[in-house]
Amino acid sequence: MAKTKLLLGYLIHNRIIDEATARHIDSILSQSEKSLGDVLVDENIFSLDDLMILLVEMYKGGTVNLEDINSEFSVGTDDFLKVFAKSLNYEYMDLDEIDIDYRMASRAPLAQLKKYRALPIKEDEINVYIALQDPIDINAHEGIQRIYNRKLIKIVIADPTQVEKYLNKLELGESIKGLIGDIRKELSSNVANNPQESSGILKLIEIILKTAILARASDIHIEPTENNCIVRSRIDGMLSETFIFDKDIYPPLASRMKLLSNMDIAEKRKPQDGRFSATILGKEYDFRISTLPIMFGESIVLRILDKSKVMIKLENLGMHPQNFEKFAKAMRVPYGIIFVTGPTGSGKTTTLYAALNAIKSVETKIITVEDPVEYQLNLTQQTQVNEKANLTFASALRSILRQDPDIIMIGEV
Repeated sequence: MAKTKLLLGYLIHNRIIDEATARHIDSILSQSEKSLGDVLVDENIFSLDDLMILLVEMYKGGTVNLEDINSEFSVGTDDFLKVFAKSLNYEYMDLDEIDIDYRMASRAPLAQLKKYRALPIKEDEINVYIALQDPIDINAHEGIQRIYNRKLIKIVIADPTQVEKYLNKLELGESIKGLIGDIRKELSSNVANNPQESSGILKLIEIILKTAILARASDIHIEPTENNCIVRSRIDGMLSETFIFDKDIYPPLASRMKLLSNMDIAEKRKPQDGRFSATILGKEYDFRISTLPIMFGESIVLRILDKSKVMIKLENLGMHPQNFEKFAKAMRVPYGIIFVTGPTGSGKTTTLYAALNAIKSVETKIITVEDPVEYQLNLTQQTQVNEKANLTFASALRSILRQDPDIIMIGEV
């Protein structure tokens, strides 16, 4: 609301509306859930086109940012940036929908690209296409022209968060190049023939884990192909490519992953499961790792488990009200079974923990069987699967039935 009042003050100060109109708008906003933009259009103070023109001017002057335009004016980022691009006679691009030429981009000095917050996208015989975080920064225009003094610069409008994301990816790729060189030197020496002694591989693993955690990924996929090793992360349910290495980096990487997880590094013919813990960015994470033999090696998948995550309340999961009511009623019935199903990263475990957290009490005996235990719940007896000790989901379930439980949660069926 404070931001809304500041924006109304701006409109009054610039004589776009008068004080009486501002009070009328403020009154409507206080009695409804409409945004300032909705009220300006609904009250015929602005047409949608005129509102967009106003927002462009306010954006250029720094009065509003993209978050304000989304929240206060109910205008989508893509819709606004297309109008903004048109006002400057520039092309708009959704960077998530195009192939960025990283080989071309890496030829420019990275320090200069970061200084001007500029991302090279592609080039042709005459032009270089550049996305700028601030496309009206004259210093950035001049600096980029000095870098590419033999070509014409074509400025492209893109979401600034996307520009930052892909600049970070470019920087990460450059740092990986140097690390890969160090690893190859180690591989050519007698010391690094043993993957336990390769410090470069450990640094590479740390970068892979750190990058995934910063991107809030739920899983990391390491997949060998005929010529490369591809690393992908699952973010918000979708896989996205993070790194591509040459194939010679894969064997020591896979061996070190297995060593960390107490797997048999010599066994490559059958699937294996393991886990390890690591401190990343000052926090302790658990990683559940699975290997699967495939045509060009072993596919390795790591599930990232953050035990410090705050438990999400059941009512905050985003269920449709009718579905929430049905689920809440079903989980309080004293008998029966509930199946929670869905693809990887869809929130199955989060839903189960939220449900158990909602119904746990001193009057109820709750026992879980999990692989692994992802969150610790008080008033709940949690069992960790241990196949080496023959404690499987099936054997644990047989024993649990003798423990007089009221509620049983089985992690996998």
